[in-house]
Amino acid sequence: MVRSSSGIVAGLTAAALAAIGFLAYQASADVPGGLGSSRADDSSKTAAAKAPRDKQHPTALPSDSGTGRRVVYSVDDDRVWLVGAGDRVKRTFKVTPGTVDPTPATYVVTSRSGKITGSDGVAVEHVVRFTNVSGVAIGFSAALNGTTSAPASSKKLGGIRESREDGTAMWEFATIGAKITVIK
Repeated sequence: MVRSSSGIVAGLTAAALAAIGFLAYQASADVPGGLGSSRADDSSKTAAAKAPRDKQHPTALPSDSGTGRRVVYSVDDDRVWLVGAGDRVKRTFKVTPGTVDPTPATYVVTSRSGKITGSDGVAVEHVVRFTNVSGVAIGFSAALNGTTSAPASSKKLGGIRESREDGTAMWEFATIGAKITVIK
């Protein structure tokens, strides 16, 4: 009786691809600063100065924060805007930054994790990563215990904490390749 080896080969190929994907993901979290950077546009105007704010409406989307579907993150205001088609704000919310801030520029989402333990030891969900700064992965996440307080650590931490509700909205909005615009 002759057996087909195509099923075995397909299984081995799938296992090898899964292993390569896992190793690539692990390596991306430890890439030296600059190498893992996922800047979509280094000439972004947002890096030069703080985007003007509407003093009458402090939660309004800052002008000069880019165009199109994107996440806008203000490091000075600790605020995020989820911006849909036609530059309409779908949601805005306050966040608590880690101890390492990303440089104002335009990035793309490079990786996501459903549930992990953050570098500060806190269990987090809906992790959306978009860059590395000096070997520190930078991204948004929500603590499973619901806290959004500043990290109680002297370590270099790149997690930008949001509420669980806001974390779910970010998770649904910011898929791999989504644009992240960081402003002052």
